[in-house]
Amino acid sequence: MGGVFGLIQLGVVLDLLLATALGMVLLARVNEPRTLWLLRGYLTLVAVAWVVQRYANLPLTSKLIDALVMACSLALAILWQGELRRLMELLGTGRLDVLFGSQRANKLASGSVPVLSEAAGRLSQLRRGGLIVVDLGSDLRPEDFLNPGIALDAQLSVDLLLNLFALDTPLHDGAVLVKGNRILSAGVILPLSRQGLNRFGTRHLAALGITERFDRCLCIVVSEETGTLSLARQGRLERPITSSRLQELLAEALAQGAKPGAKAAGRSVSVDTADPLA
Repeated sequence: MGGVFGLIQLGVVLDLLLATALGMVLLARVNEPRTLWLLRGYLTLVAVAWVVQRYANLPLTSKLIDALVMACSLALAILWQGELRRLMELLGTGRLDVLFGSQRANKLASGSVPVLSEAAGRLSQLRRGGLIVVDLGSDLRPEDFLNPGIALDAQLSVDLLLNLFALDTPLHDGAVLVKGNRILSAGVILPLSRQGLNRFGTRHLAALGITERFDRCLCIVVSEETGTLSLARQGRLERPITSSRLQELLAEALAQGAKPGAKAAGRSVSVDTADPLA
């Protein structure tokens, strides 16, 4: 009898430990204060429901709390549909290193910062649209994009970036993927974000979409219509910025190591004017 009781107690302890570990992982992956508050409130409500069901003989209260947990679950599923989609994508592809933030360290070479800043500045002056994804350790793979584009594996340079985004080239509408001091591919089609659909053009939505899914990457955007420079990080868009400001933000990301828990560099700016052809 004592052995059975001991096994039951061990099961309860194991259940609590696993639930606590899962809650800590979820809380560690959230850096937005409002989202963190919502998640804390939801986990607290779930914990209260478990305690009431297990240790209190309150059937009516238990039913009410269960209904409240269900309602909150549906609400959070709607609010966090982007995050839940990313979670399923990572689980489906076995990308647990990305999910738990155990990727390798920053891969952006320090010499790449001035090259990217100068190329973006010149594209802005020419009012030539551009979209540059900078992989800081997310280990982006072809399956992470709607279309992986054309593999290049070329040395990063200002002239090559300007040529790739020239209007008379077949790759200028897609994104360029940069890792370290190499251009891995061009003509990449990125997943689009659903936020700001009426305010931003396709390039900006693509930049938001990829940085929402992978927090160890940045995306530089140059508007084709206005020449405005923007930087997307962790699903936030800072705009408008200058090429010198862009260089500061890239250097800051390099210094921080692009840690998942770090705040987005600089201030996040939302504008009311859209670039419909951006």
